[in-house]
Amino acid sequence: MAEQIKDTKPAEESSETEPKEPPRNSIAEWAVTILLLLFGTTTLVQAFVIPTGSMEDTLLIGDHLLVDKLAYAASGSLSKHILPYEEPKHGDIIVFRFPGDLTNTFVKRVIGVAGDRLHMVKNDLYRNGVKLNEPYVFHKLGNYDDYRDNFPGEPDPFPKSTPLASELQRKMLAENVVNGEVVVPPNCYFAMGDNRDNSLDSRYWGFVPRENIIGKPIIIYWSYQATTEDLAGSSISSLVSHGVDLAQHFFSRTRWNRTLNLVHGFPDSQLPNHEVPINRGNPNL
Repeated sequence: MAEQIKDTKPAEESSETEPKEPPRNSIAEWAVTILLLLFGTTTLVQAFVIPTGSMEDTLLIGDHLLVDKLAYAASGSLSKHILPYEEPKHGDIIVFRFPGDLTNTFVKRVIGVAGDRLHMVKNDLYRNGVKLNEPYVFHKLGNYDDYRDNFPGEPDPFPKSTPLASELQRKMLAENVVNGEVVVPPNCYFAMGDNRDNSLDSRYWGFVPRENIIGKPIIIYWSYQATTEDLAGSSISSLVSHGVDLAQHFFSRTRWNRTLNLVHGFPDSQLPNHEVPINRGNPNL
C-alpha cells in the first residue's frame, strides 16, 4: 500500500524509554510550528492528511500533518546560519512527490542515502553489510512474498502502481544492483514504509530524487478516525459523506491522544545495537 498523502489545500499540491530527539531539532520543529500559527503561510509549512496505512503505526489513516518545507531547503550563504537546513538522513520521515506520478504525494522513511548498499533477507533489512534493528517497523500481514521480503530480486511480476513506476523499478534493478545489493545513486534516497508488509515503496518504484522532497512532517495537528475511502475520495458524494461523518462524530472519533503530537524521525544514533554484523557469503544468516 502506498502511503500517499493528500494536500489539505486543494489548489496545491512517550514513555520514559523512548529515544529523545536532539534538542536542536525539537526547537527547530516548534519554531516552525509557531511561525505557521503566526503567519499561516504555505511558504514555510503545508498541511497534509494521511489517507492510507503504509506508515502505521507511526502515522495513522486520518492523521493531519504540518510539513516543514524549509527543513531540506537549499541553504544560502546567510540563511544557512539562521535556519536549520539539513540533508535527509537515515531514519527521517519525508514527504515527497511520488516518482511514479508527480501529481501524488507520499510519506515514507529514509532507509538509504547515496552510496548505501541495501538488501533484504526474509524480511530483515541489511545496510552496508549489517543488519538493522528497526523498532518502528510493523509486519501486519504475516504472509510471505518473495519479491517483497527478499529484495532485490527479479522485477515484481504483478506491478502495483503506474507504468512509470514499473519502469523505474526495472531501471533500478537493471542499473543499480551490485553483488545482490541495491546501491543508492547520487542525489537520491531509498524510502520505505513502516508498515513493511503493506507499503508501496522504493522496492516497487525505485529511488526518491532529491528534488522531489517537499519537507518533513513536524506535528500531527489533528487526528481523526476515518477510512481511506473517506479521505482519498474526491467525488462530491464522498466529500458530502465525510462532511456528514465529521458533523456527527467529530468529538468521538477525534484521536485526542495523537492531536498536537510532534513527529520525530528515528536516527541511527538512537537505535541501541542497531547494527548486527552478518556473513555476507551466506544469505541464510
